[in-house]
Amino acid sequence: MSNKEKSIYITTPIYYVNDVAHIGHAYTTIIADTLARYARLTGNKTFFLTGTDEHGQKIETSAAARGKSPKEYADEVSGKFRTLWDDFGITYDKFIRTTDEEHKTGVQKAFQTMFDKGDIYKGNYEGNYCVSCETFFTDAQLLDNGGCPDCGRPTTIVKEESYFFALSKYEDKLLKLYENNPDFILPKAKAKEIVNFVSGGLNDLSISRTSFDWGLKLPASMNDDKHVMYVWLDALLNYITALGYGNDEANMEFWPANIQLVGKDILRFHAIFWPAFLMSLELPLPKHIAAHGWWTRDGEKMSKSKGNVVDPREICEAYGLDAFRYFLLREVPFGQDGDFSQRALMDRINSDLGNDLGNLLNRIIGMSGKYFDYKLTSKDVAKFHQKELDEVQTLLANSEEFLYHLQINRFLEEIWKVLTIGNKAIGDYEPWNMVKDGKIEEAMALVALITNIMAKVAVLLKSVMPLKIGEVEKSLGINIDTGAYNKLIKNNELMDDTVITKIDALFPRIEEELIAVASSNPTTTEVVKEVLVCQNERTIKIEALEDEANLITIDQFFGTTLKIGTIVSAEEVPKSSKLLKLQVDLGEERTRQILAGIKEYYSAESLIGTQACVVANLKPAKLMGMVSEGMLLAAKDENGLHLLRPEAPKKSGTKVS
Repeated sequence: MSNKEKSIYITTPIYYVNDVAHIGHAYTTIIADTLARYARLTGNKTFFLTGTDEHGQKIETSAAARGKSPKEYADEVSGKFRTLWDDFGITYDKFIRTTDEEHKTGVQKAFQTMFDKGDIYKGNYEGNYCVSCETFFTDAQLLDNGGCPDCGRPTTIVKEESYFFALSKYEDKLLKLYENNPDFILPKAKAKEIVNFVSGGLNDLSISRTSFDWGLKLPASMNDDKHVMYVWLDALLNYITALGYGNDEANMEFWPANIQLVGKDILRFHAIFWPAFLMSLELPLPKHIAAHGWWTRDGEKMSKSKGNVVDPREICEAYGLDAFRYFLLREVPFGQDGDFSQRALMDRINSDLGNDLGNLLNRIIGMSGKYFDYKLTSKDVAKFHQKELDEVQTLLANSEEFLYHLQINRFLEEIWKVLTIGNKAIGDYEPWNMVKDGKIEEAMALVALITNIMAKVAVLLKSVMPLKIGEVEKSLGINIDTGAYNKLIKNNELMDDTVITKIDALFPRIEEELIAVASSNPTTTEVVKEVLVCQNERTIKIEALEDEANLITIDQFFGTTLKIGTIVSAEEVPKSSKLLKLQVDLGEERTRQILAGIKEYYSAESLIGTQACVVANLKPAKLMGMVSEGMLLAAKDENGLHLLRPEAPKKSGTKVS
């Protein structure tokens, strides 16, 4: 990708509909969205594609297990992906589904073209098949226990009639592609493993199945209805069918793709199969296949059984979408594995976003209001601060190359160096002393310098944090578009005279983790205690886990007063997706109001008249403007959350010991 190109095509992989979106999906999509937004900002005609992959035996099996047809199941999961991206403001130009009729037509045309060329032939196949990965493996590739080398799951011996793609025919052409285009695979370190794999020899690829029905049929002209296409042939072709290949091909002007983003686990399919298919179709090859790493959580691999899978919607609801976007892009170099932790996210919010970015804007607002009635002019900035302007220009001019080479963390690091220049200038020149000494012109130039620094930074950050930078635009009185980019970045000009507007703090400081990860396997030595409190108008869920590795004394235990409470009334809290407001009888003169984050698991009506264990000596807390005077105890695992209750009814207020 380059700022010199006028037509930009960016793709994510299409996400398999056998699971819900997780942090890895969000990471890929946010990278692509950032690149697409930036391409549009710099004046490039841009097409951004994402979507869902919906065929294959795994989908057919999962749908049957849920009592649904494959299409019903695919509709449901694909809809969740699309809704999430829409809620995240992802600016895709097309959301493709492999169940789309236009996609079907394009894939069948491609199959027929490759068949007519002699690159597809009919034969028989016997091999070790992994349903989860939709892939065949040789005996030599299997793990010692016969498991899949990619996911570790058991494989099965499959013997069936199959159509084959002559992949071996393209072995030399692929090796020349890698040799002549060292940036074809990014990061470059990933290219070596692909080259080694291809150099070891390529077998022809089985590209049809007869053992299940949920897939695209072969072209009608082949008169062979018992076959469906291999899901990876079907899926990879989405990148051209989305542009109209085989139908209305008006958008094929965007091909070849500039950046095709993938996870490292599917790099082999995109760096070997995909270019070979394109060579067979005699179509240009994408310029870059870019593979990112995986995410762990708190240093551990994420899994459903551990209950530590990062839900991107939950994170964004707690910490904010733009903070989440910034964290993902800044925290880890592209291609390397990253680790998500709330503490790391909080550190980025409080330090980078709150102290460096947000505080500089606050100082602009404060100084412009106090000294100049919020009215600023840039006419004397160069007169007094050419040195700072030159430093800023050098950093910003170099920063774009990092973005274009997918070193987005470095791109952001360079921008933060510019913010450092702004913050340092205030301390170095002390505008308050300038005003006191009657140097109004110099003070104006300094505040205008800082404002111009913020404006230039905002232009480059708009693609990373569109919502929060929208607030900066409002405060500085600017509109970030291609014109602003050309003026402030490309031509290195300064802002016009402007009026500063006061806004709320961009990133209020966060002191406590806002989400807690429950243990997935509670035991008799593990009690999960949940309470909901409120900070900065966000719901915070705090869980304390006590087990044998964190022993307490009997005196410490009795420091907590646990009682049986009877829930006498319950109602939903308006505008809250989690909270129920309960009135609980603890045998006292009045009932206690307790706000509990259990709406996902219990209806208000089902709780009335029931009993639960309550922490009765908890300091009251406010949630959404309402007081909560206690905490219900609950246990949560993969089967959901359940309140801890007495085995038989007890008198309200009975102590638990």
